[in-house]
Amino acid sequence: MEIFQIDWHLVLNHSVHLMCAYILAFPIGWDRERSKRHFGLRTFPLVAVVTCGFMLVGMSVISSTDGEARVIQGIITGIGFIGGGAIFKDRDKVAGTAAAASIWNTGAIGLAVAFDRLEIAIVLALLNFLTLNLFGKIKDKDQPQADK
Repeated sequence: MEIFQIDWHLVLNHSVHLMCAYILAFPIGWDRERSKRHFGLRTFPLVAVVTCGFMLVGMSVISSTDGEARVIQGIITGIGFIGGGAIFKDRDKVAGTAAAASIWNTGAIGLAVAFDRLEIAIVLALLNFLTLNLFGKIKDKDQPQADK
């Protein structure tokens, strides 16, 4: 009797989901790394992959939408905890809120991919990347030199 029976079709299916989550979050991490931020190339793709993985496991072992909702609730709470660690306060300045929001966003990308909602994941990834790039440049130009 074989203890583990591997469904290679399922392995391939889940691998595609996980790689898709990774690929969609990679540009966000690359942007943060390039900007010399505290969180970057490793953090954002991993958040998306882990979120997608947790949800894929949750969907495999829980057959009710109520159970899936509890898995999502736990994921959102955990990502919020990670994002909270990205926010730093120094005197009158608060930094890291864009990183925290981006961490939450990459978690949402992972969830969307797990549920086969690739259109949502792509839009989330594009909006996050564009927001960091376009508004980051505007913000940098708008700040006085002493604040940089």
